[in-house]
Amino acid sequence: MDSAAVQAHDASGHDQAGRAGEFNLVSANPKSVLTGAHFMDGDHAACEGALAAGANFAAGYPITPSTEVVERFAARAPLVGATFLQMEDELASSIAILGAAWGGAKSFTVTSGPGFSLMMEHIGLAAMTETPCVFVNVQRGGPSTGLPTLPGQGDMMQARWGSHGDYEIIALSPNSPQECFDLMIEAFNLSERFRTPVMFMMDESVGHMTEKVVIPPADQIKIFPRRFTALPPNEYLPFDANGDGVPEMVKAGDGYRIHVTGLTHDERGYPALNWRSQQKLVSRLVGKIRGHADEITHCNEYLMEDAEVVLIAYGITSRVALAAVQKARQEGIRAGLLRPVVVWPFPEKRIRELASKAKAFVVVEMNLGQMVNEVERCAAGTKTVLIPHAGGNVHAPEEILQVIREVTQ
Repeated sequence: MDSAAVQAHDASGHDQAGRAGEFNLVSANPKSVLTGAHFMDGDHAACEGALAAGANFAAGYPITPSTEVVERFAARAPLVGATFLQMEDELASSIAILGAAWGGAKSFTVTSGPGFSLMMEHIGLAAMTETPCVFVNVQRGGPSTGLPTLPGQGDMMQARWGSHGDYEIIALSPNSPQECFDLMIEAFNLSERFRTPVMFMMDESVGHMTEKVVIPPADQIKIFPRRFTALPPNEYLPFDANGDGVPEMVKAGDGYRIHVTGLTHDERGYPALNWRSQQKLVSRLVGKIRGHADEITHCNEYLMEDAEVVLIAYGITSRVALAAVQKARQEGIRAGLLRPVVVWPFPEKRIRELASKAKAFVVVEMNLGQMVNEVERCAAGTKTVLIPHAGGNVHAPEEILQVIREVTQ
């Protein structure tokens, strides 16, 4: 990320920030960063990433396999001046982080599939009110109670379309504990930059996988702070967008007049229930993400220079798919892997580029077909094959390799 908010301080003690185009990244808070090499699982690494990003408020309700994230946060919070609240359910948790954000906190909640379903109304509210926050979903097999202790990737379309109405979302998918740390920082940076809820789509395998995680010194971790306004109260309009379509914020209780509602609203935040206001507001909410999609989108590519068969996989499934690609190469098959790290916005431009030269796309998902529909849309006629899995365990590399062989015959 190339830009962020640089905080200043005025005589009244309000945090301030420059207008659009004047932002600079700042370093993480040393008190929140456990610098060094650690052996930890993905859930704990995600917690450490949130703390390094400046998260100082979390609310949650215990649900397998995500509970370890906030268990660690609850233990670390008193040491770094943060707050954790165990709420009575996921509905209370998801609305609590919105209120905390408007009080000036960097906030997040953690859940799995059943709780994620309950949070959908507040994800839509966060999008409408432009509340920066992060929703962590450690996915398990579903639907309903499903497989509480086993992995799944069945919530990917829900992350994009789960709440009603038109809105855009940003969602990231780590495939290792190291990325759980690194991408949690990115998730908070994106949420602050675009004033939007960001989905952090883990899976049980990554959440409970234990590997080496290297946490750099605080001054090497770049943070996008809250975009607080420098305007005096009599000039500030809470939803008056900057040149990049993202309004500046204030803290509730700091003397600014703010009105925050899920209703269609004008720049003052007051309800404006007509089609013109709806068109103006919702177009801006969608446009601030779509207009920066090329910048937000992030994929990793492996052995793609001459690939004729392109595997597409994310999360834990991408690690298994890579093993299949390596086996295919040993057989002389020119296979490669495209791994979406940011899954929403979808990397459609890159897939269209690859469709012009690839013979086939093979999509590997731990569900019965979700992101494959987006691949097929962008492939525009290039052969697209799904290797589905209902969840509970990961694919076998040999199963993927067999499909690679078949599409090259």
